[in-house]
Amino acid sequence: MSAEKKERTVIHLELTSGEHHYFGSIANIYEYFSAEIIGISYGALRNYKLSSEKPYQNTKCIIRKGVLLSKEGNRGRKKEKSDETNRTNTA
Repeated sequence: MSAEKKERTVIHLELTSGEHHYFGSIANIYEYFSAEIIGISYGALRNYKLSSEKPYQNTKCIIRKGVLLSKEGNRGRKKEKSDETNRTNTA
């Protein structure tokens, strides 16, 4: 039984100084940068309804929303026993 892969949102902050920063949520931006530095408050950015088709831009920064692309892997998942193995162990 395989679980569906969960999409991970990435928020890309590009400052006019040329710095690029990546965050897992809009709220996470404000743990590192103040509203004065990026030029928009948390509430206003939430109300803007940021999306991949609708980035936010002002004179201080550009904020984009995207999806993190990652490789599908089985690391950390338990292997299921086959029916043949189960029959051998129960006999």
